[in-house]
Amino acid sequence: MRTTVVVVTWRGRAHLESCLDAVAKQERPHRILVVDNASDDGSGELARSHHSNPEVLRLPVNVGYAGGIQAALEVCRTPYMAWLNDDAMPKPGWLGALEDALEDPRVGAASAKLLTTKGETQSIGVGMTRDGHGIDVTEGPIFGFCGGAALTRVDALREVGGVPSEFFCYYEDTDTSWRLRRYGWKIVAVAEAEVVHLHGATAKPGSVDFHRWNERNRLLTLLRNAPLWVAARELVRFAVITALIPVKRDVPDAANFKISLRITVLGEVLRALTASLAVRRSGTRSPT
Repeated sequence: MRTTVVVVTWRGRAHLESCLDAVAKQERPHRILVVDNASDDGSGELARSHHSNPEVLRLPVNVGYAGGIQAALEVCRTPYMAWLNDDAMPKPGWLGALEDALEDPRVGAASAKLLTTKGETQSIGVGMTRDGHGIDVTEGPIFGFCGGAALTRVDALREVGGVPSEFFCYYEDTDTSWRLRRYGWKIVAVAEAEVVHLHGATAKPGSVDFHRWNERNRLLTLLRNAPLWVAARELVRFAVITALIPVKRDVPDAANFKISLRITVLGEVLRALTASLAVRRSGTRSPT
């Protein structure tokens, strides 16, 4: 038994059972750990009564997806740990294909192929734009794994400092992937490891929180990993755009262009500046 499949849930009762049913059908031996982010809809109770008999780690407060994965890493006892959204249903063979990819000792993480309910490819991993935005990649090489369904090497995660729990959610996979690469680990896409994903079933794309976490965590990821001139450029660009919004015409009517949200993001980034720069100064090495 090499893998602990970690399912982080928060008010996920509507889809959690389908997720656990799909995990239970995997051919490879595995453990299941459900991290319950202080749900108040009975998600934890549903998990405890599921026929797959998962272990349930109930947290006292909602620490987000990033915090949930980090909490699981702290108690993981297997060499591999799978990240899985509670609104994702892996197809048979998913875990086996991912485990096979990690047979290469140079591979620190393997990203699954996420599909929509219509069978369209949603993501095979994460890519990076020139201005430091993480994007879903549907073909070709990937920069990082998609945290919605991936397998990671536990020793590699611990070596690079774990998962940035302070991110709460979004960009935790991109940041972790970047640090894995800095330490010399490879990250691969595994097309045979298919997962049906109900995108946005838990988090709400377009919401104020969605934009706040995305904008903040993108900048923090750059400060922690990117060449310093790139991180500084994007931070200054964000601040300048914020300052110009009151005098510009035709400002998009979207939450990420609200001055209050952008000022909040800038404040949070500046408060985390010292810690972020400390992460970028940490050593790197190639895996043995």
